Amino acid sequence: MTIQLERRYRFSASHLYRRDEWSEEENRRRFGKCANLPGHGHNYRLFVRVQGAVDPQTGFLVDLPGLDRIVLERVVDVLDHQHINHAVAEFGPGGMIPSSESLLLWIRPRVEAGLRELDDTVRLVGLRLEEDEDLAAEWRPGD
Repeated sequence: MTIQLERRYRFSASHLYRRDEWSEEENRRRFGKCANLPGHGHNYRLFVRVQGAVDPQTGFLVDLPGLDRIVLERVVDVLDHQHINHAVAEFGPGGMIPSSESLLLWIRPRVEAGLRELDDTVRLVGLRLEEDEDLAAEWRPGD
């Protein structure tokens, strides 16, 4: 029998939605106030959901300090109190727009790689990134 476990992490970061190759009018039309320089910030909440069998000796399905280390080192410490467009090359000029959706695309492989190194019997089965109380993006297998 497998069990799912969800862990929440928090970080604060700013970002800007803007394409340098677009006119100011096009950026405003596509991104609204999110195109205002120098950007804006959020207090993000990241939910990481893993699945696996419960170890009968520990009672856990994952080494929680190990999971925390993975998410903190590979995601939270990289993004926390940063301007994402400047701190992460993939979101720099000409790169991805740092929307919640794109951030999940960036986060997923980092967490999955860390889990494989930690315990190849545990798998990532969900990510949810909340920018605020009104907006969130979510990934689940098969989506």
